Amino acid sequence: MVYCLFEDKVHDFLPLVHLRPVFDLTCGVLTLRQKWEKALPGNRIRIAVREELHEFRARPDLLAESNAGSSDGIWLINGRFFPDADLRAILRKEPRTSKIFVSGDAVVAASLRAGDLRTVFSGWSSGLPDFSLLPGIRREEIPARALSNFWDLIRLNAGEISSDIILLKKDLRGVKPKNYPGAHFVKGVGIFTGKRSVIKPGVVIDAENGPVIIGSDVTIMPNAVILGPAAIGNGATIKIGAKIYGGTTIGDHCKVGGEVEASVMLPWSNKQHEGFLGHSYLASWVNIGADTNTSDLKNTYGPVSIVRRGKKVDTGMQFLGLTMGDHSKSGINVMFDTGTVIGVCCNVFGAGLPPKEIPSFSWGGAGKFAAYDPEKGFEVMKIVMARRNVRPGEEYERTVREVFARTVSDREIAGIR
Repeated sequence: MVYCLFEDKVHDFLPLVHLRPVFDLTCGVLTLRQKWEKALPGNRIRIAVREELHEFRARPDLLAESNAGSSDGIWLINGRFFPDADLRAILRKEPRTSKIFVSGDAVVAASLRAGDLRTVFSGWSSGLPDFSLLPGIRREEIPARALSNFWDLIRLNAGEISSDIILLKKDLRGVKPKNYPGAHFVKGVGIFTGKRSVIKPGVVIDAENGPVIIGSDVTIMPNAVILGPAAIGNGATIKIGAKIYGGTTIGDHCKVGGEVEASVMLPWSNKQHEGFLGHSYLASWVNIGADTNTSDLKNTYGPVSIVRRGKKVDTGMQFLGLTMGDHSKSGINVMFDTGTVIGVCCNVFGAGLPPKEIPSFSWGGAGKFAAYDPEKGFEVMKIVMARRNVRPGEEYERTVREVFARTVSDREIAGIR
């Protein structure tokens, strides 16, 4: 069978999806796309994404009208839904007729014959399916679990780390404490490590409250403490004396020190020094300066709100810290308020609390922000990536440049020019 993940509700996941599809966000150990690949083994997972994601549009596995596949039909799957058992059971059945499965007002999945497939992609130039073009197709309500907003990624992360164990069970290798003299393991049966990883003396890894999954080529320096559920990606470095609390996912090649709780860092981001990062989500190529701290709980203990295009939005979350887009940075000693959201290619520095909403390509601190010259932003981006021997492709650079143009109105609303 042919399966294709598609995006919807993209706006609710900004700024984290300016440079990636919604289903390439990590929740737990895996991205949503990786969860589906594990849940449907042996099947090629195609993708349908927004036109502006040029790097992904160029991929050969993109579903397009010219290669939509098979006269027998195809399964379209909403990529922000989780591959739970009931949904997997539905998707493993060979579709005989076109049918749309919904949860509330959201399309969860659709089995479409070739003609209906062409129709659903014909109305938009966005590259995404428009199911309103198929009013006559039968719809069936099913129970399904999904991400609704970016803060769900933080809220659900701890539970997804434990759930991903089931999808990863064939890939995981239990830790052998005797290979790490001087390190301490609590409930070692819940600790897993990849090849060539180094766990130094004095390290404490505690899986009593959930598994700890350590990838390959990871270095955990002396006296670091990691409490499960937690996941450490391939090639990551955990610095001396780091304190990693449960519900935390550290992506591939990240460097992390200080105190981190219930947070997600996507690959290639750094928080190397002291300072607290709590209930936060950092995209890729982020750098958090020394002694930067995030507030993740209001003094009133009430629900945290964010600001979206100048308007308050109640998240319903009691704990919510910083959300920061790709290639953004904070200077030393920066303090972030609860529910702060920062876009792509921002540079935040100085004393005092910065605004809770900082649009993409903004430069400044609590006193004043200005638009960040995109050419300077691209220059810094390339320098940072080159230090890790990564070179951005032309399509990736084009996408970043277009973020600047698409977010002009965001900066104008915030009074940034």
